[in-house]
Amino acid sequence: MIAIIDYGMSNLRSVRHAFAALGADARIVDTPSTLKNARALVLPGDGAFGPAMQSLTARGWLEPLHAALARGAPFLGICLGMQLLFESSEENGAHRGLGILRGAVKKFPRAAGKLPQIGWNQLQIQPQSKFLAGIAENAFAYFVHSYYCAPMDENIIAARTDYGISYASAIESGKVWGAQFHPEKSGADGLKMLQNFLELL
Repeated sequence: MIAIIDYGMSNLRSVRHAFAALGADARIVDTPSTLKNARALVLPGDGAFGPAMQSLTARGWLEPLHAALARGAPFLGICLGMQLLFESSEENGAHRGLGILRGAVKKFPRAAGKLPQIGWNQLQIQPQSKFLAGIAENAFAYFVHSYYCAPMDENIIAARTDYGISYASAIESGKVWGAQFHPEKSGADGLKMLQNFLELL
């Protein structure tokens, strides 16, 4: 079972429907203890970093999340869910993240353009990416965000996107994957990415 984590910060049904379209047993779970038996974890997210971490903490997700990762459960973070993987964010003040990956979440500079970035933008894909295997260079994906991830280790960057600056729009580190965009809203290419994730389990 793939656990789609419900911590009160996301529209989870579109993610579940995308996995269901691929024939995967993906379930929305709101009880942290269910992660013990999960084959893989998916952490979606919409909204602000600070309230998301508060919700994860208050609902008792932190220890089960880290325990699942320690046993090697594959993990996919989507949008805010990718940002939460990092150590900190400057969104509306300073906030600590899950600390699974080293680096910080930063706000786009004013010169980047209108914020949030909403809509389709292109992916500059690293050839070694497993999550993005079979996706054409400069393929489009759907984004909604005002902040971006800045990993300390650039080797984990699976794709970059330009929005005033070049930033990490997908990451891969061991069994941890992240997409700043929404694969479940990115058409056939997005479904291909989720299929790649399933094949990596």
